[in-house]
Amino acid sequence: MEARGADPVWISRLPRAEVLERVAAAPAGAPLARRLFAVKDNIDLAGLPTTAGCPDYAYTPGASAPVVQRLIEAGAVPLGKTNLDQFATGLVGVRSPYGVPVNPYGSAYIPGGSSSGSAVAVAAGLCDFALGTDTAGSGRVPAAFNNLVGLKPTRGLLSTRGVVPACRTLDCVSIFTRTVAAAAEVLAVAAGYDPLDPYSRRAAPPVADESSPPRVGVPRADQLEFFGDRSAEALFIQAVERWRALGAKIVEIDFAPFLAAARLLYEGPWVAERYAALGDFIERTPHSLHPVTRTILEGGKAPTAAGAFAAMYKLATLRRQSETVWADIDVLCTPTAGTIYTVAEVEADPVRLNSNLGYYTNYLNLLDLCAVAVPAGFLASQMPWGVTLVAPAFCDDRVLRLGARFLGESAPVRALPAEGPTTRIAVCGAHLSGLPLNWQLTQLGAKLVSTTRTAPVYKLYALPGTVPPKPGLVRVGEDGAAIEVEVWEVSVAGYGRFVSGIPAPLGIGTVTLEDGTSVQSFLCEAVAVRAARDVSVFGGWRAFLAAGG
Repeated sequence: MEARGADPVWISRLPRAEVLERVAAAPAGAPLARRLFAVKDNIDLAGLPTTAGCPDYAYTPGASAPVVQRLIEAGAVPLGKTNLDQFATGLVGVRSPYGVPVNPYGSAYIPGGSSSGSAVAVAAGLCDFALGTDTAGSGRVPAAFNNLVGLKPTRGLLSTRGVVPACRTLDCVSIFTRTVAAAAEVLAVAAGYDPLDPYSRRAAPPVADESSPPRVGVPRADQLEFFGDRSAEALFIQAVERWRALGAKIVEIDFAPFLAAARLLYEGPWVAERYAALGDFIERTPHSLHPVTRTILEGGKAPTAAGAFAAMYKLATLRRQSETVWADIDVLCTPTAGTIYTVAEVEADPVRLNSNLGYYTNYLNLLDLCAVAVPAGFLASQMPWGVTLVAPAFCDDRVLRLGARFLGESAPVRALPAEGPTTRIAVCGAHLSGLPLNWQLTQLGAKLVSTTRTAPVYKLYALPGTVPPKPGLVRVGEDGAAIEVEVWEVSVAGYGRFVSGIPAPLGIGTVTLEDGTSVQSFLCEAVAVRAARDVSVFGGWRAFLAAGG
């Protein structure tokens, strides 16, 4: 582990030599090949300590959290662990013994929390994307204050195994990027059901997309709060007018159930869930905690079981009340935060100002919603500001599409797998990532599962006269070679559409992989390769093309 030095963005970093080795070893065709990323230091990265912003809590995991491992297997390269509000408790980014990450847009202002280091690392250009967590807004507020895209996926879509819990029933792993398209690409890899995570959920995206034109909900004017920041109010008005200019239908909604749910997060018994995760540690070493963090967490000792049930009943009522708005809108657009504060202001009034920052964020996980925060201009202070697009659970693709539209980006790739049962198929040629026919998989919502090789019993041939150029995979037995393939997961319905268009001499059969498992894959009729060039020596179609084939 390299020394952290004086840079408060990082708590620990991988050695430079190891990072360069990982970059060199990353497969060129992987979906996130050689993209550098940072990991919030309440998420496990093998070999580096997990501190959660508390040195006395630190432990060194032997394995990375599954969400981190999925990214690494997709070719992304981790740089290290980033600073945070201690135990992911806060929206300000100043509650850390490791210092305050400097907001690159204005050093006097807070970076936002709790995922402060992750947001600053992306905003400062230190990495391509970063992982944060988001229980109450920690993946959205720092995005707004650092001019970033911050994706808070549906709860359970990304595994939280290997994540130090804040509120285990509400926690999410979040994603910071510079563009909506990049967030969608990361989500497509990071999402996946984890049977060992009791809160993991299988993706079940809705069949229907948003309306055309989209219906964008906004809170009633009397329910908006900007805490005296006139420039933030003006930017929100501009954001709504931008939606009108894009052809959206603006629908005013009653925001009251959302606000009432937001108040439950810290005024109700959910703070007891934070205490339940860390109570033993707090009781043993109370001096280890940041004073504000300790005050908040110790408040979790007071709620009773009866109070918890009463709050759950109230939440169920609020959830039902809030559900009615989705019949009239496709997405809800709110400020991400009403304003921004300086570090000095937050240190002088840490609890009230932090609470202000959660006005538009605290309700999301309680009401089982997904969201993406996107940039929406600069305040009078010259600091970034943004809006958040909110939709029901598993509408992650919808908020990403509309977020891209708001920013003027082209539509991002579909990030969630198609609904219903799925199957897997291995591809070895023009359908590989980045090659001409890969779109036939991605348009069906297929997700790349792994890059691997076949058992050494196949040969690969360059089929003459095919456009685009395609190979043929033939099983030959003992004289064969191990051929590189990508394994993709696709819905059963999508699989049927995909294979129905396969032209002769190609077909679908069962291929054995190097680990001994079997999967459906392209195979070629033996008669078609009699005059074809044997390119098995290259070990795969991509390597053959790279050699000038």
